[in-house]
Amino acid sequence: MNKRVAIIRIAGQTKLNKQVKYTFSILRLYKKNTCVIIKNTPSKLGMIKKLKDFITWGELDEKTFKILLEKRGRIIGNKPLTNNYIQEKSKLNLNDFINEFMECKKELKDVPGLKQFFRLSPPRKGFEKKGTKHPFSLGGSLGYRKEKINELIQRMI
Repeated sequence: MNKRVAIIRIAGQTKLNKQVKYTFSILRLYKKNTCVIIKNTPSKLGMIKKLKDFITWGELDEKTFKILLEKRGRIIGNKPLTNNYIQEKSKLNLNDFINEFMECKKELKDVPGLKQFFRLSPPRKGFEKKGTKHPFSLGGSLGYRKEKINELIQRMI
């Protein structure tokens, strides 16, 4: 099983109870179409279970993570992330940092100033046929996607 999970917030902020709002804030999913990358641990999976009606998630691969960092990675001040910045701050080049991140040896917070969430656009060609109200298994866009999360992220970059 992969060690990293990508979570994308699909639903907005209206009519959420306090526990759901609090869980979103812990995961740094403040707005719609925001993505975070987390470790696949039981406590994080419990948070995912609580938010299952508002998010979609699945296992992230290295190729998609690299594209996500290059195109949507931001540092404080909303400046784009560069390879030089990563080398300067973490003493690793981009590819080495990605490999160590995917093996859970490094975290995004190990690069000072790097925002730990990614803002995405709505997906090109839209969400699935049944929209954002139904689970992925029934043709909607909510819930667990396995490896298909990578296709969605690439459409949203």
